[in-house]
Amino acid sequence: MDETTSFKSEATPDLVPLLAGRKNLALRGHATQSTSSEYPQFYASLANDGNRNTNIYAKSCSTTDKQFYPWWRVDLLDEYLIGRVVITNRGDCCSGRINGAEIRIGNSLDNNGDNNPRCAVISLLPSLSFTYTYNMTGRYVNVVIPAKDAILTLCEVKVYRAPDNQTRA
Repeated sequence: MDETTSFKSEATPDLVPLLAGRKNLALRGHATQSTSSEYPQFYASLANDGNRNTNIYAKSCSTTDKQFYPWWRVDLLDEYLIGRVVITNRGDCCSGRINGAEIRIGNSLDNNGDNNPRCAVISLLPSLSFTYTYNMTGRYVNVVIPAKDAILTLCEVKVYRAPDNQTRA
């Protein structure tokens, strides 16, 4: 068996009924990313500020420099059983850049958290917002593109606890 946990993904035009009563854990977390020296105005915390605007020039998205293995991470400040991660992609251009990105969840900061178990691979993001569903325990949620000369842009990352009756997958 490979290290990828099975997950269900679905387009998410309206998450309100699906996540009613759930708090977005990423809102109170601390975000960081691999680099942003070329684009200092698109810092990491723009991807977990609650603003789902998909136009990067509205200062609502984070982006890294073009580099080897760009990553973004949110520290949830505590360990949780995570049930859903919602990724909002850039909509004004360059939406294909996120293809091949991995979502990783765990408690380790080894290799900037990129050694944590892989939960999903974004093979093609067909809409601006996508939900990945799984039950994994962790404090850190990473999004990484395991490629050279890549740019990682995220307009919003939301993280939700698993329902109380769920167990680790």
